[in-house]
Amino acid sequence: MAEACLVLRISKASLYQLINSRQLETIRIGRRRLIPVAAIKHLLGQLAREDIA
Repeated sequence: MAEACLVLRISKASLYQLINSRQLETIRIGRRRLIPVAAIKHLLGQLAREDIA
């Protein structure tokens, strides 16, 4: 989670907001919640397309 915040340059609260709104996909393994690199790339692609439109 902390690494995703650094990569996206957003706060932890903003990260959880993206997760709760299902804009960012996560994987749960036990108690850990992981964010795949592919999910971050997908989110950035969506945001870029919205910015162009």
